[in-house]
Amino acid sequence: MDLQPFHSDVSPLAAGLACRCPRCGRGRLFKGFLEIAPACDQCGLSYDFADSGDGPVVFIILLAGTLVVGLALWVELTWSPPLWVHALLWTPLVLISTIGLMRPLKALLVAQQYAKRASEGRIDRGPS
Repeated sequence: MDLQPFHSDVSPLAAGLACRCPRCGRGRLFKGFLEIAPACDQCGLSYDFADSGDGPVVFIILLAGTLVVGLALWVELTWSPPLWVHALLWTPLVLISTIGLMRPLKALLVAQQYAKRASEGRIDRGPS
């Protein structure tokens, strides 16, 4: 798979966190909330290579889960509030940390795929 001309002047981290094109850093990566556009509207890079799969979700589950469970445990052991206080505290934090991180992490993984020229695995059969 050809990822078109590769330019290394754009940081994958900066392009990913800004949800911008991994090649030029200016074009939009998404056409919806999580739907990747067919191509960059600035440089024309085709996003056919972009397949982050479930990667962002796994990272978000691990990060948000660790944060929320750790804080909930600390609050419970320190103050022992009623369950409704836990629901009031942790529901917004879970929603903000999961939904808020989904786009930037998906864009970051797509930018890393471009930077590392990742593609589907192939089996080299060698000479017959």
